[in-house]
Amino acid sequence: MASSLMKLAGAVRSANNGFKSFPDALGLKGSIGNYVWGRSSAFMTSTCWPAGGLDQLLSQQTRTFVQMRTSLKVVDNSGAKRVMCIQALKKRRGAQLGDTIIASVKEAHSRGKVKKGDVVYCVVVRAAMQRQRCDGSQIKFDDNAVVLVSKQGEPVGTRVFGPVPHELRQHKHVKILTLAEHVV
Repeated sequence: MASSLMKLAGAVRSANNGFKSFPDALGLKGSIGNYVWGRSSAFMTSTCWPAGGLDQLLSQQTRTFVQMRTSLKVVDNSGAKRVMCIQALKKRRGAQLGDTIIASVKEAHSRGKVKKGDVVYCVVVRAAMQRQRCDGSQIKFDDNAVVLVSKQGEPVGTRVFGPVPHELRQHKHVKILTLAEHVV
């Protein structure tokens, strides 16, 4: 028990990348067990959390691309302007680029194919959160945007405005890529 704690203490001390330090437990003699059990809460709080504290730790753990109640811009000519995510399909917490979500229409054009309050399926085509690509580059957009699709995955609109990532091809959304102005 004490030897594994010493190894952990050495590893934390050597990899102290922006984390708070803790008291030097290696120099203690005698009742190391009492010190470990009495200081376990202080040890965990001082070594495992970032220097910013609990708020920074929680914000790092809960970051996802698109989750419930996220407001998204619609970038096709289906008639909807803004939608709000109700559920991300096939994911535990959130949806990434190319994933299908269920959303509710919050704003719509008066003569569009969809009306305010309709529940629709959407494909996420732009996300404001940074994503790592397979080749090592990173992609990040200025806004969160979706394209409305049917249950079968066919686009509702006939045009897609703005850039869309080529990762949609991996998710079998080739029709959206053909309708898009720019593929990045």
